[in-house]
Amino acid sequence: MSTTTSVCELEIRERRLKSVITYHGTATDLNEKSKTESLKCGSRTYQQCSDCSQGCAETVTYLLKDAAVIVHSPIGCCSSPVHAEFQGEIVTRMRGLEVQHAKIICTNIREEDTIYGAGDKLRKAAFEAVRRFHPAAIFIHSSCAAGIIGEDLESHAERLEEELGIPIVPVYCEGFKSRIWSTGFDAAYHGILRKIVKPPTKRQPDLVNLFNFMGSDTFKPLLQKLGLRVNYMVPMADIETISRMAEAACTAHICQTLATYVASALETDYGVPEVKAPAPFGLDWTDQWLREVARHTGKEDIVEDVIRAEHERIQPELEEIRAKLKGVRAYIFAGDSYAHSLANMAKDLGIELVGLTTLHHDQKTDGGGDVLNTLGHLIKSKGEVENYSVCNKQPYQVFKIVKKLQPDLLIVRHMNMTILGTKLGIPAVNEGDVNVSAGYDGVIKLGRRLHEALLRKKVLTTIADHVELPYTDWWLEQDNPFYFDGGNEL
Repeated sequence: MSTTTSVCELEIRERRLKSVITYHGTATDLNEKSKTESLKCGSRTYQQCSDCSQGCAETVTYLLKDAAVIVHSPIGCCSSPVHAEFQGEIVTRMRGLEVQHAKIICTNIREEDTIYGAGDKLRKAAFEAVRRFHPAAIFIHSSCAAGIIGEDLESHAERLEEELGIPIVPVYCEGFKSRIWSTGFDAAYHGILRKIVKPPTKRQPDLVNLFNFMGSDTFKPLLQKLGLRVNYMVPMADIETISRMAEAACTAHICQTLATYVASALETDYGVPEVKAPAPFGLDWTDQWLREVARHTGKEDIVEDVIRAEHERIQPELEEIRAKLKGVRAYIFAGDSYAHSLANMAKDLGIELVGLTTLHHDQKTDGGGDVLNTLGHLIKSKGEVENYSVCNKQPYQVFKIVKKLQPDLLIVRHMNMTILGTKLGIPAVNEGDVNVSAGYDGVIKLGRRLHEALLRKKVLTTIADHVELPYTDWWLEQDNPFYFDGGNEL
């Protein structure tokens, strides 16, 4: 693949990665069908909720240090800056950085603008962003409304660049284009690659790009043991740092769903090798990840000593945690590859995995082949997962699955999913800060949180006794939670 500046929009995941949002079966069956890309991205006859590609693009761009974001949309599509502001303050303090504020302006497309166009509003927003924030770059998020009326963002961006003298980066993240909202990650990174990243004038042999969310500083102490520096990308970095990401020795990521596109593009276009190993969650995957990082940075002579020392350091507490969690059964509900990472950690903690739901499934990855197939790695590491489903956050489905399997714990990636466990009296652990569970210490931290969650069981069963469910008796009696789907699981 190649990311050329002549291509303004990236192909959506349904076509590029053959992604799907419905499936129910076993992990092995899903993995085998994915090898031939035989699954189709079906639609649902009923949806209880959904997310949007624009939200994922926001995750990448809202917390850039010296950039502004113009959300070219009705005001309702610009409802998350408060969340970004809250997250930014917490994480910047955690990393010991100066607190930064989200710099966002909405063009507030209204009914008359869908008829006469909203180009004037976009232009005024750009000048206002410069007046208020003095940004080094401006990102323009296209919305469903802007896409439907055919706003020519490329022309607007070119004219504004000439007038303002800074990069103007269109991000084509209209929600209606893709059923896979992770397409928004790709759209934001594509804009960054087109408009911000520069060809390298030098290489920094000790610098590792790490594409992550806005997580805590977990990787710096880990990679310092190899004498390496971490280049956290992209949230909370500045435009100058981002422009030089092609100078790094290699590119790693904590989530294949988030960053295989940009990592593969850096390798293809600029010769920055991608770390092709499972993300560093769980002991064996962290071992593999470190060895790959060491291979690209000339640290192979010391990496085995580091791995051995880390295993020995955590072993006593790991054994204590395993004893506390012995016999515990868990269900995991998270994004595609991160759910696999959580499942791999559950294995290290001695927890029985009774089932797993991912929000979507990519049948292939950008530039990775089998090497970045985290589902295949999970099957090899953990064995079969009998109850494996793909479901884009439909509570009416996941509720029935969890109710039937009755796990002792629910491990989720997003805060609003913990409510499913509460309604059933099942303790739920929210893995909101993904970085916390990375590496060797991450296994210990997750184990501690899971044990603490089990201690709350009594209060949750009390709550569950008083919950009035929104589902009819007819629905709760149905054996098939995918009753309304005509997709791959039937």
